[in-house]
Amino acid sequence: MKLVEKVPKDLYKIFGSKYMEFYMQFLVALYEESSQSFSLLGLTERECQMIMNERLAKMALDWSEARVDEEGELITRANMASVSLKHFEDWGWLRRDYDETLNSYVVSFPEYSQLFVELFQKLYSENDGKERESVLTVYSHLYTYSLDKEKNNEILKSALHTSRALLQMLANMQEGMRGYFDELSKQRSFRGIQEVLVKEINNSDSKKYAILTTTDSFYRYKEAVKELIEENLEKTEARKYSFETELLSEKENTRKSYRLKRMIEICEEATDMLYKISREFDAIERRYNKLIEQKTVFASRAAARIRYIMMEGVMEEDQTVALINLINESGKSEEILDKLSSKLRFSEPYKIMTEKSLYQRRENQKEKFTPQAVTPEKSQEENMTEFVLEPLYTQKEIRDFRKKNEQNGKFTVTKDTVKSIEDLEKLFMVWQHATESADSKAQIEVAQEMENEAGFRFSKLTIEGVESDG
Repeated sequence: MKLVEKVPKDLYKIFGSKYMEFYMQFLVALYEESSQSFSLLGLTERECQMIMNERLAKMALDWSEARVDEEGELITRANMASVSLKHFEDWGWLRRDYDETLNSYVVSFPEYSQLFVELFQKLYSENDGKERESVLTVYSHLYTYSLDKEKNNEILKSALHTSRALLQMLANMQEGMRGYFDELSKQRSFRGIQEVLVKEINNSDSKKYAILTTTDSFYRYKEAVKELIEENLEKTEARKYSFETELLSEKENTRKSYRLKRMIEICEEATDMLYKISREFDAIERRYNKLIEQKTVFASRAAARIRYIMMEGVMEEDQTVALINLINESGKSEEILDKLSSKLRFSEPYKIMTEKSLYQRRENQKEKFTPQAVTPEKSQEENMTEFVLEPLYTQKEIRDFRKKNEQNGKFTVTKDTVKSIEDLEKLFMVWQHATESADSKAQIEVAQEMENEAGFRFSKLTIEGVESDG
């Protein structure tokens, strides 16, 4: 008998009731607590009513007036749990039995009812790690199969089912992403965009996508799954070959021959499922890459809409900005603002508002003309004296600097010659004395430019025959 044939017709009354949300949450609460019941048959009716009253208290709704449901029952805050329990038993959501040990009636969930309640549980709960667990579940099944001595193909069937569920989840996530960006693009104000973004931050799909797109949750385990598929394929082919070899040496129609043929069929079935899992993961990778690509497209559309609202669209929708633009374009803006300031009751005049305020009045008074005395310009020769280095050091300090860098009467500049700005100025004095002295017989050679570790840049200078007395 198929499971669908066991479903009573009254079971679907819950979906047409105006109290459907209450019934769904009650069933989820009872289902979650049913495994912890002391009775082997299920929860007692008293326990069910206590659980539903606790869930009803969390909803915090107004039950000041009595109401009548679809079955003609009068519902109040006090009898909501007992009336709901009676409906669940009459409609077939719960099965009622008598427990002689507890001397009371207990209720349990039929098999068909469990399927619906598990769906309600998924609707009201946020499973943040669903997609990561899906990849890990496939990996776990394949790893378990590789270590299983019996090589049960049911493990591979579970891996194949989970991989298909993961592919479907990616398709659903793509559609959810499309809906989110479409809703974002339809907004006509910045406040609407802000509300959509806040909802997306708190959305479970956004958290799932964040987990899925990290490198350690999808691609890492995807490659591990691929490796396990290849490993299991090689081992399965090796087992199949050994069974076929052993079957050739065995007589026909014997017990062992039938067992070997069955083992060969199991190996072929396992190989077929492993190839299907491999194809599913190839499709998962293509779907994942398409998801990333379409996210970029959807995001660019939403970003264009946001830029329009922030820069252009808000000019038409924000009345405050439109009013300011009309005042600025008017030829009587000063008159309008003066009248507006007299009507508006500010604590201070608007002309002394801060720079961060909406409007700031500027004082446009003309500056008074004050003539200034004409100062004669300096001649070019007078200006050249400003570039002549004034003597800041004594002759003794310059002679000491020359002797410090002389060897055998030859003044040589190296990177260690200049260690401060004072050394650089003294070097200039030595070069000036050697070049400007009329009776000097010094041989001067200026080479390439160098830079030391202190950051000073100067030319390499060599002077022979320098007069030590200056």
